Amino acid sequence: MPFLYVYSPSGAVRDRVAFRRAMRRLQAQGYDVQVDPAALARHQRFAGHDDERLAAIARAAASGADVAMTTRGGYGLTRLLPRLPYEAIDAAARRGMVWVGLSDFTALQLAVLAQRGTPTWAGPAVMEDWAGDAVDDITQACFDDVAHGVAEGTGWRLPAETLHAHPALAQGWHVHDAVLWGGNLSMLCNLVGTPYLPAVQGGVLFLEDVGEHPYRIERMLTQLLLAGVLGAQRAIVLGAFNRYTLTPHDRGFKLATVVAWLRAQLPEVPVLTGLPFGHVPTKVMLPVGRRVDLTVQGREALLLWG
Repeated sequence: MPFLYVYSPSGAVRDRVAFRRAMRRLQAQGYDVQVDPAALARHQRFAGHDDERLAAIARAAASGADVAMTTRGGYGLTRLLPRLPYEAIDAAARRGMVWVGLSDFTALQLAVLAQRGTPTWAGPAVMEDWAGDAVDDITQACFDDVAHGVAEGTGWRLPAETLHAHPALAQGWHVHDAVLWGGNLSMLCNLVGTPYLPAVQGGVLFLEDVGEHPYRIERMLTQLLLAGVLGAQRAIVLGAFNRYTLTPHDRGFKLATVVAWLRAQLPEVPVLTGLPFGHVPTKVMLPVGRRVDLTVQGREALLLWG
């Protein structure tokens, strides 16, 4: 029975009834769940004062859990980066603890990767994935595999437009032994110019975001492009970008426009789409900071790390 530690390093949990429902679901699925004493704390929009949330992260590291999972994202971790217990987080990860989350958690993931080379996992969060009406079967299965230590890779089917944009992929394409990294696009951009952005060369960079209009997505990608981050990668993999509203003023400017523009800027770097990850019900688990092989054959994409 995997031991799961639940803590709140970012935004406050707003729906306690849904939180309790999520805890019952995780327990029913065979997890030994321990909830951090400050998991439901609140200060302004945060899950407690900065010191409280730092203490919660330290307790998670010291818990001996198999998995440390955040309740939710929101905002708050970038405030803590200079004071994170890096050694404790790294030591726990080296002992086998799976640190998992998404969204605002990207800040911690990239910071510990930059500062200590610590591997973590991009994946579900309690309120995002277990507090609603149902749990997605693929999300649950991917999480279970990692929690039980049997995950070796993941795959997805590329949209047809990816092959139209990169015809050579149809004949087979492979990246060997590249660092997988990335996460939430907004969070990654916020770390540019700081010591908390990993200097990954020749990596596989995955990106997602939520509630950002396509022009804002393009603006953030432009920042990464001009900073030299995108051109230094061997592949860029795009997950879900959703929960935004187009307007008549856009005059046809949409997410597909942004992806086409990005590909035009990076003719030597394949831009793959359709990764099932982000603020969507179906999400895979992705090992941030681990070396992976990425293979494309036709419309089938496969990431292997086992």
